[in-house]
Amino acid sequence: MFVDIAKVIAKAGDGGNGVVSLHHARGLPMGGPDGGDGGHGGSVVFIASNNENTLVNFRYQKELNAEDGRSGKGSKMHGRNGEDLIVKVPVGTQISVGSEIIADLTHNEMRFIAAKGGRGGFGNAHFTSSTRQTPKIAELGEPGETLELGLELKMIADVGLVGLPNAGKSTLLARISNARPEIANYAFTTLRPNLGVVKIEKGRELLFADIPGLIEGASEGKGLGDEFLRHVERTKVLIHLVDAYNDDVAVAYKTIVQELKAYKIDMSDKPQLVALNKIDGLDDDIIDDLKQQLLAVAHTDTVYAISAQSGTGVQQLLYAVSNVVTKQKELELAAEEAAPKIPVITAPVRSREDTWNIEKVANGIVIIGEKFERFALRTDFENEEAITRLRDILRKNGVMKKIEKMDLDEGSRIYFGSTDGSFLEY
Repeated sequence: MFVDIAKVIAKAGDGGNGVVSLHHARGLPMGGPDGGDGGHGGSVVFIASNNENTLVNFRYQKELNAEDGRSGKGSKMHGRNGEDLIVKVPVGTQISVGSEIIADLTHNEMRFIAAKGGRGGFGNAHFTSSTRQTPKIAELGEPGETLELGLELKMIADVGLVGLPNAGKSTLLARISNARPEIANYAFTTLRPNLGVVKIEKGRELLFADIPGLIEGASEGKGLGDEFLRHVERTKVLIHLVDAYNDDVAVAYKTIVQELKAYKIDMSDKPQLVALNKIDGLDDDIIDDLKQQLLAVAHTDTVYAISAQSGTGVQQLLYAVSNVVTKQKELELAAEEAAPKIPVITAPVRSREDTWNIEKVANGIVIIGEKFERFALRTDFENEEAITRLRDILRKNGVMKKIEKMDLDEGSRIYFGSTDGSFLEY
């Protein structure tokens, strides 16, 4: 089954904990601190691959978990970093959080770090000072990022084949390319888009996509079309196939154009070549009449008469579509070159770590700010020295001074980020 939409949970690895350790040696039973740092957690990394065709694997693997970092050890031994989780997806996959697209993997081997691993905590070897010779403080590892991601595959092709079910799109693709789509003489034979490389002439190839049959109301979710219209978005040109044996070829044509127009992105203005298919056995007068019916409703001055089955007229159509694709690429390139080259001056962005505020809650306050939230996450609240260190950090950064002006009751709680986690008592 073809699957081109999926939802997954990407969970990066947690950082390993730092450790408290004192050097032990013969004649030196209590040496200096030598606790090693924890390893960093692995990240969840998406890589676009031409060897992947669908998102079907994510129907069964909803959770993507990278490896946690390992805890540090004595003798300043660093914990092993967690392995990144490499997730291969088809070229053309978009990754989103909610309604925001955060990555568009349009080329083979493109990489995107979707969820970053947590930083490993420092061991006590990091906390020595002139006044603290044998610190018994070690940080906890930071949790890795966890994100709910939407994956959506939009095939990238030069030419898209559209038309009502049984218009002959799969037959045409099979004739002109190396693709071998399922073909039968009934509607909805094609249940997934098919891609085929088409050699127009020596040194000239185009990528064609056979978009499964659309029906009236496809843009609203009827039939199969709503699932596949997204694949038309990236094509430069459409070949609109119309079955010569339709009861009304003009209505058949207008049905598809209306669905292209009604889709969330209006695609009815995309360059389009109209081809009357299955002309074998029809008299020239009938073919001419059908072409005139299409010319009356189509925004074109040419309707190509072809037979995908026998190959009649197909090469002429391929030359024509190749010329249109070339012209579209030239227009896109000219538009890019004509765009004003305005120097991009990026103002220094103040790090989120430097911003914080305090909000009152029923039983105390919540300190909101990435810097202090991360310090709290790395603090072992069962270690008095670690808690003292956190208080010192707040004091040195002016947070405690601001808290003192808030006239809190003794015993009020000081939370970090939300009221769900650990807290200090005022």
